[in-house]
Amino acid sequence: MTVAKVSEITSTSTKSFEDAVERGIKRASKTLKNITGAWIADQEVEIEKGRVKGYRVRMRVTFVLED
Repeated sequence: MTVAKVSEITSTSTKSFEDAVERGIKRASKTLKNITGAWIADQEVEIEKGRVKGYRVRMRVTFVLED
């Protein structure tokens, strides 16, 4: 039987939402093993002086627990 756990993380980027997702997964992979997927729960942009300054994603990362 396989048991999985979900962890919610937030990641940011100055480039794009895609870059924020990639950075978040890369960082999560340093701590969490056996990541099998991620669900993007929310996307936000940070605005400064009428321009987009940053991109933020909140995602739920699924990983399989080891025996």
